[in-house]
Amino acid sequence: MKMSKRAKRMDRHYQRAKRAMPLNMVSLMDIFTILVFFLLVNSSTGEVLPSTKSIKLPESIAEQKPKETITIVVTARDILIQGRRVADVTEAINSSNAVIAGLQDELQLLTGSRLRTQQGGEPFNGEVTIMGDKDIPYQLLKKIMVTCTKASYGNISLAVMQKIDKG
Repeated sequence: MKMSKRAKRMDRHYQRAKRAMPLNMVSLMDIFTILVFFLLVNSSTGEVLPSTKSIKLPESIAEQKPKETITIVVTARDILIQGRRVADVTEAINSSNAVIAGLQDELQLLTGSRLRTQQGGEPFNGEVTIMGDKDIPYQLLKKIMVTCTKASYGNISLAVMQKIDKG
């Protein structure tokens, strides 16, 4: 049976609709490449300090982002380095010695391990960040800073909360 022109045209139309359209991979690859670069650039913007509810950090208008360093956390009862308890706060305050022994020992231990891992790379810079409540006694803060200096950590930073400018 012979098909009419209209039937042939309709048949061609249906055949075209049945074919799967090819996916343009070039534009998809461009989008994913841009997305990957965006995520890589924005993934490491600063150091994440340990979050403790017992510590209320002082506020500051400083703009400089923190570097990744050894973190000393001073709570109401303990002095911690990288989450490990190294000294008691009341013993440190009541001690007549200007250096906190447990803190100095742990810092020197960390200095040795950092020097071993950085032998071929950058030199040891002796950076440490002290994260303590805004109400800790100055006497205790001074002893911690003296101990850090004695243990070759002379580059001391204090962790603060960035104050939001309401102007």
